[in-house]
Amino acid sequence: MKRSLAFAAVFSVLAPFSASAQDKDGPATGASAQVFSIPENNVAFLTGDTWQQDGQKLRLYGIQSCIRGTTYTDKSGLKQDCGTVSLAMLAAMVRDTKPTCSPIAQLPAQKPDVEPTILVVCSSHVGDQSLDLGTALITQGFAFAAFSNDAKPVYMPYLVAEATAKQGKAGLWAYSDMPHPNLILFGAMQSKTQRP
Repeated sequence: MKRSLAFAAVFSVLAPFSASAQDKDGPATGASAQVFSIPENNVAFLTGDTWQQDGQKLRLYGIQSCIRGTTYTDKSGLKQDCGTVSLAMLAAMVRDTKPTCSPIAQLPAQKPDVEPTILVVCSSHVGDQSLDLGTALITQGFAFAAFSNDAKPVYMPYLVAEATAKQGKAGLWAYSDMPHPNLILFGAMQSKTQRP
């Protein structure tokens, strides 16, 4: 109970988003977009920050999950897929808290025949608290603050939440060989730019 209250207190300070309306028909992408729910069925979680519903790919704004295929060593000495663990936590939080989401931006499609990815912010109501899903994932140690290509945090409060999780060794931070996704992504970008 004490941990739940502390958890709620952290989120009440760091949760800047709240839901104001609800459209159960799915995500809207127009300027006057409505708030929508993530369905209990017919949703496919792709990563710890991205899912697909109604044929539309959605991604949490400002969040970077662990990359699938990267591993850490758990307390019993077994290798675990970090991306799979991030994905499982997103799915569990969505199932347990039933968040509503608002589209805020659109990423261009990678291919002409593919729908663009919609960036969303999502929040859940627990008691009288509105909790930001991104903050919850990061503070629990199962997601990270995303960075832009110029190495700046996309959303500074998420970086603050990440520092709190790291200091408290929450979630994946409890494992010394946890593969931080931003280090991997920046390393890949750097090696791309250094190729002749």
